[in-house]
Amino acid sequence: MTSSLRPAAARRSDPGPAERAALAWAHGARFLTTAGGLEQLPPPGPPEIAFVGRSNAGKSSAINLLAQHRQLAYASRTPGRTQHINLFELGPKTEPDARFADLPGYGYAAVERGAKLRWQAVMAEYLAQRETLAGIVLLVDARLGLTDLDERLLALVAPRVMDGSVKLLVLLTKADKLSRREADAALARTQAALAGLASEEADIGLALFSALSRQGLGDVAQALWSWRRTGTATEGAPA
Repeated sequence: MTSSLRPAAARRSDPGPAERAALAWAHGARFLTTAGGLEQLPPPGPPEIAFVGRSNAGKSSAINLLAQHRQLAYASRTPGRTQHINLFELGPKTEPDARFADLPGYGYAAVERGAKLRWQAVMAEYLAQRETLAGIVLLVDARLGLTDLDERLLALVAPRVMDGSVKLLVLLTKADKLSRREADAALARTQAALAGLASEEADIGLALFSALSRQGLGDVAQALWSWRRTGTATEGAPA
């Protein structure tokens, strides 16, 4: 398991040039389209970075913080009710170099069973088959850790992660609510749980994150920036 992130480090007050460039790139995220099924998605284009996680794990807050746009990613007042794939473009408007894919949250008990099953199938097909999927950002409430549903999602994407075709970044959200000891314990537990996905080809990152305190923001932006145009040389990309 590899990672260029510094999960336990305090946020630096003076970001370096690579971090500033990555944040500027993320700030340029703009809405592209919303899809009720895979057949409604646009044709494959630039690499897609999928954001997934349980309802109330902080997925919309993380996307909005990265983009510096309070309402770019829609957070429903009723968790689990947002049942679309929302795509956002990044990079030059004339030639975007990446897309964020905001997938529906899962695990909210009040959602009708038929809707749950339909969206489980849509998400599974997207994560297992979408050819331009370059990376997955799994958001996990740091206070709860990986749940059974999170582990089932990881099992679904394990083949693509382990062969290196899809990168994985796990963000332990709401880290501002943990003490340093609790944060260290959450990191250790999650790292142990992810060990089964490790391989020579896998690229797996783990970090503490807080949309409220902005903890981890710069490092996460750099990680996602490095995922754009996967497999091609991109001038200015951070090492």
